[in-house]
Order: sequence, then structure tokens, then C-alpha cells
Amino acid sequence: MSRKTTSERLPRPYALLTPSATIIMWRRLTAIGLLTFLPACGGAEDPGALRSPDREVAATDAAREAASSSSSAASQSAVSTTDISSERGVVLFLGTSLTEGYGLGNAQEHSFPARVQARIDRAALPFRVVNAGVGGDTSAGGLRRLEWLLRMPVRVLVIELGANDGLRGQDVDALRGNLLAVIGQTRARYPEVEILLAGMQAPPNLGQRYTESFRAVFPQVAREADVALIPFLLEDVGGIRELNQADGIHPSVEGHEIIAETVWNSLEPVLRRIDAR
Repeated sequence: MSRKTTSERLPRPYALLTPSATIIMWRRLTAIGLLTFLPACGGAEDPGALRSPDREVAATDAAREAASSSSSAASQSAVSTTDISSERGVVLFLGTSLTEGYGLGNAQEHSFPARVQARIDRAALPFRVVNAGVGGDTSAGGLRRLEWLLRMPVRVLVIELGANDGLRGQDVDALRGNLLAVIGQTRARYPEVEILLAGMQAPPNLGQRYTESFRAVFPQVAREADVALIPFLLEDVGGIRELNQADGIHPSVEGHEIIAETVWNSLEPVLRRIDAR
């Protein structure tokens, strides 16, 4: 695989990072203002502005679904994937505001996908991260966005979906089905793709039965679909006050750095294996 790292011109809906951490951030249009109705893992148009949890809880499911649909439609209208070069293998992060880097101020530099890109660059590996995190997205929303994203030459897919499903207490069987569909559709388009699934946990206030069922979905899907599992994305970050923002849900800059290391521990051997072929 070529190690050429010259960056090509990208359409305006994308923003490039500094050469030391070349990453494409998924940008949303103003039309996605509906996302302010989404729950705690939702993002805001201004990534530095935190929303009131009370407003999140008060949102209706209908508004959430409308926002998710708007996010998908606006993303498609805003983004052209045809100009993305295949000279560097694309590592696509499909996720929620956790992936997006909600509340960080400079998510293009500090989100965990950006920090993963920095590790890729230091290792001189020929891969380029695309951050397709959208605040408020459920597993169903991620699935709806997937077809458009697969216009890119995806070599590795990292799935971070389910956090908002858990916050809303959505059916775990539906979550399982959506995750399997994401994996199946990606493999149908790119049979050689490598896939990593990030495990999540639901808040304990939803009851022991639900939280246990929710947590079990991710290893079940990983076994059934034969994909690599990152057991818990927020390991050593979730629930630790100093590693999270004021809302207690979204990680701080320091938290994202730890998450990046967690992801890198699973991702690095995959990238090195691909590069050696």
C-alpha cells in the first residue's frame, strides 16, 4: 500500500486538520438545528455550547426522529464523497456526539478520532480518518446515513452507535438488528473491509434487566458478525468527573485522549495487518 500522504483538495463541507493530524470532520448545515431537541448524547451547532439536560429529557420521540431524518438529509446535501482520494485507506468512524467531539471547542484537534489520526501519522501508516459522528444519532439514524457514507472507499469501519438508544431506553433487539444491518451493508459494498464495534453501557436508572441486556448486545453482535470488539468505549472515562464535561456525559479533552488510546489498542494491529498485505 502506498505511503503517499499528499492531501487532495476536498469540498468545502469538509475541514482538514493540521498536517500532524490529518482528519476530515463531518460538518453539518444550519438546517440541523433540530438536533437541539436530541438527548444528552446530542450535539449542538456550536460545539462549545452545552445544552440543558432538562431540555433534552423534555423532547418528544417524534422530534428526535425528525431531527435524525433532518441530520441525514442535510448531511447528504452538504457532503460530496466523490472527491475523496483512495490513496490513503479511509478509516470511517460512524457514531454519535461522542465521536463528533461535542463540547470540545476544537473537535478537529481534540476528538478521539482526531487523536487516533495523530497516532496513525506518528506510526507512518497510510490511513486517513473520516469523522462521521452526528450528535443525537441512534443506531437507526446511523444506519440511515450509511449508504451515503459508503460512497467513500472505506477500508476500516469503527462503529460507535447505541449510546442514544440506551439513553432513551429503546428496544435492545432493534439495536442489535441495526448494528447487524450496518455491518452487513458495509460488507456488501466492501467485502474486504475491517470492522470494529465499540461497546456501550446504558444508565443504571433504566433497571438491571435493561442495562444487562443492553450491555450484552455488543459482544453478541461482535460474535455473530465476526467483527472485532472494543469492550467499552468509555473505559476509565465514564463516570469520572474530571474526565468529563459539566454535563457528566460528554468526555473532556483529557477523556478523549484516553478513549483514543483505548480505540488505538484495538485498531493499530488491524491497520498494520492491512498495511503489510
